[in-house]
Order: sequence, then C-alpha cells, then structure tokens
Amino acid sequence: MSDGQHEAIARGWQAVVATARRTAAEGLVVGTSGNVSLRIGDTVLVTPSGVPYERLRPEDLTGVDPEGNQILGTLAPTSELPLHLAIYRNTGARAVVHTHAVHATAVSTLVTEVPPVHYAAAMLGGTVRVAPYARYGTPELAGNMLAALRDRTGCLLANHGTVTCGATLDEAYDRTAQLEWLCRVWLTASSVPGRTPALLSEDQLGAVGEALKGYGQA
Repeated sequence: MSDGQHEAIARGWQAVVATARRTAAEGLVVGTSGNVSLRIGDTVLVTPSGVPYERLRPEDLTGVDPEGNQILGTLAPTSELPLHLAIYRNTGARAVVHTHAVHATAVSTLVTEVPPVHYAAAMLGGTVRVAPYARYGTPELAGNMLAALRDRTGCLLANHGTVTCGATLDEAYDRTAQLEWLCRVWLTASSVPGRTPALLSEDQLGAVGEALKGYGQA
C-alpha cells in the first residue's frame, strides 16, 4: 500500500469514527447499536463489533475486502457486515449508515412504506419502503434490504432501524437524519385524534426529485 493509500485510509477511518460518534450524540443509536462504513477503493472501513464509539482510536482501524475478509485491524467487524457489503456490491454507494433511530424504528413496526407527509421523501428517491423483518447479520436481511433500496438511497428495516447510503459519509448521514425526521413528522401528525395526515402524491414527489436533480442534490 502506497503512502497516499495509507493517508486515505487513515482519513477515512477518522471520518467513520466521527460519523459513528455523531449518530450516538444525536440520539440515533444507543450503546453500540448501529454501524457505519466507508469504501475506499477495494477496502471497506467499518465500525467494529461491541466497542463504544467514544473508545475507538486510530489504532482500532477495522477494514475488510469486498468479500468480507478482514485485511485491516484485529477487532471483529460489525455483525451487520453483510448488510454493508450487499450495498457496495450492488450499488455505486461509497458510504453506509445504519441506525436504530427511535421514530424510524417505531414507524417500521406500523407500515410497509413511510407515508409521504413531506417532500423530504424525495431526497431519498421517493416513498421510503420497509424491508421485511429478518434477524440481524443474516443474508436474508441483506436481501430484504436491497429490495427495499431499489431506486432509493434509504429504507427502514422492519422492527429494527434505518439504512441509508451515499457518495460520502456526510451525504449518507444527512439522509439518515432526514429519514428519522420524516418518520417523526408522520407519527406526530397521525397522533392527532380524528385527523388523518394529508399525503403527497407520486407526481408531487417526482416533481421535487426532478428539481433536486437540477440542483445536483439527487
């Protein structure tokens, strides 16, 4: 590995740790739940299993190849590694954020799609789907997630949490925050007795999506 590659990996690991800590600081995960990854060339940097984010150090760098073989570090990669690798193998994403955000997880137990109460859904490619439940860390869960992510950059995992992806960690994280906010808005609006939230149509969401493309945001 060249000096430039070493530097890129070191910077990438710093970004992975910073993003993971941000998910905890902003209440999107509790304890060691959730995980973050970043692909740099043929290396996937990923948060390790069972280590509180505030304890992660530069020397705790953890990385695997696209097949999941560990090539960097000694700490075991997250148990959700199949989920991350499935996205990298099947999309052009370079970053993935998985959380157990409270409102999004609650919504995942109620619906098969997040009701489009706000145009923020267009920032994720359209109405957000809920992947059917499967045990964490399994190929079945990864497959269900891929189906829910078709033409999308985020989805919910039933009775589990959120998954978003992007070209950068900042982009993936922002989509996670938008998805959690969208779910919170729907839960809040739908809790008003005797009232049903108005929803946006596919055409309305599509128009927002086209506008975002014009600004280079979709």
